[in-house]
Amino acid sequence: MPSGLIALLDDVAGIAKMAAASIDDVGAAAGKASTKAAGVVVDDAAVTPRYVTGLEPSRELPIIGKIAVGSFRNKLIFILPAALLLSAFAPWAITPILMCGGTYLCFEGAEKLLEAFGHGGHEEAAPKTGDAAALEKTTVSGAVRTDLILSAEIMAIALADVAAQPILTQAAVLAVVGVAMTIVVYGVVGLIVKMDDIGLHLAQRPNGGVRALGRGLVKGMPMVMNALSVIGTAAMLWVGGGILVHGTHTLGLHWPAEPLEHLAHSFGAVFGPLHGVMSWLVTALGSAIIGVIVGGLVVLLVHQIGRLRSRESH
Repeated sequence: MPSGLIALLDDVAGIAKMAAASIDDVGAAAGKASTKAAGVVVDDAAVTPRYVTGLEPSRELPIIGKIAVGSFRNKLIFILPAALLLSAFAPWAITPILMCGGTYLCFEGAEKLLEAFGHGGHEEAAPKTGDAAALEKTTVSGAVRTDLILSAEIMAIALADVAAQPILTQAAVLAVVGVAMTIVVYGVVGLIVKMDDIGLHLAQRPNGGVRALGRGLVKGMPMVMNALSVIGTAAMLWVGGGILVHGTHTLGLHWPAEPLEHLAHSFGAVFGPLHGVMSWLVTALGSAIIGVIVGGLVVLLVHQIGRLRSRESH
């Protein structure tokens, strides 16, 4: 009897070790996949604050909370099952779908560049007039639609990184990435949109240094928001372009992935210890240039189709 109990305990210990190893594997894979999706996360965090700009301050965090719930729903209820079905029955479709999403990011980035240079573009934020409840509903629904595209990119990047893993590992990694990225993005967004309120609170404190910090936060937030807009646009272009570069290489095309890789390696070698950083910068810049070219072509096509439809309607 004691020997049987010891054998049972050994089995339990073995199962526990296997479970711990599996958790470690999932954690490592999720961390790696999250790093690759970081560019899309930056864009997500940069885009979302626009949806609450100009709204009642007391409703900012509740609205962000609703958008975050919608983001969880997008990732875990809609995207995760679809991703697993693709991985199981049509893994060949993952790269083309990812490239379609990359093209959309390039299009969005190019639109923002046109808008920055005064050539129209589209406004992501909801209109700021009308009934408060209807306005809030419109704001949340618009943000959740945008989040669906960015969430799909995050999950697709994560899936591409673990496509060779067992289906349960894929599901666990996608769930971890989805939850972690949503918490990070909307936690940062909540902090950003309330930073001016934090600054106002600190500016009223008796300590002179704290007051100066508070005033600095209030004055600095407009610059932070502008910087986030620039970073978000850059992230869209380099991530979208990078997805296209990687996708074409995966599909068997040597250009532009291999020439860009050789250029990045040669340029980085000149800087010795900074080889990795400089190589990444060249790769990111090259991907962004490709993103601008592809996105610009799509923008021209979309605008031309819009003009033709407008003429037909008249």
